[in-house]
Amino acid sequence: MDANEVPLKRLVVQGELHYLDRTEVRQALAGEPLGSFFSADVDVIRQRLEAHPWIAQASVRKEWPDILRVFVVEQQPLGHWNEQQRPNALVTRDGTVFEVDKTEIDVLLPKLFGPEHAVKETVEQYQQVHELLELNGHTVVALTLTERFAVDVELMSGIKLHIGREGLLERVQRFIDLFPTIIRHQTQPIDYVDLRYDTGVAVAWKQS
Repeated sequence: MDANEVPLKRLVVQGELHYLDRTEVRQALAGEPLGSFFSADVDVIRQRLEAHPWIAQASVRKEWPDILRVFVVEQQPLGHWNEQQRPNALVTRDGTVFEVDKTEIDVLLPKLFGPEHAVKETVEQYQQVHELLELNGHTVVALTLTERFAVDVELMSGIKLHIGREGLLERVQRFIDLFPTIIRHQTQPIDYVDLRYDTGVAVAWKQS
């Protein structure tokens, strides 16, 4: 007869959590009363969970007589986003930017820089370039998309690639094809390879 006679007593948190601790999920719900089994609004509770920066999606259901069960999907960071201006920002594969305490990051993520109005375009360019280069033994640690949509890349080896705006994958493939020749002729460490030509490349060497 009285909804308050059936309080929610147990919270069950499910989901594969890597960056988020289950106690943080509980804390996200601790600010306001949840209500009883009958009065608790699962949509409101879901919105409170999804307000947490690490939570991409949540589902909530009640189980008789006193259980609140939540399933949490974490954000999956692809890389750092505009780190100089936004030191706490990360970006996902679908172009979602979110800000968190980065001390929880325990993997090496690439640094992506681009216009704030072109997050998805920056992510798409990174994914294309990264996939092709990784298949050929090169690791991208940073990518910059300029306001004019030209692409620059930095590899883990320290080599910078100036790719430009057109023929992105064709130019990256040209670097891959010519790289064995370039390193055979190098006398100093490579500074950058400029691929913004119809044919061939320009190579700059680091000075001692």
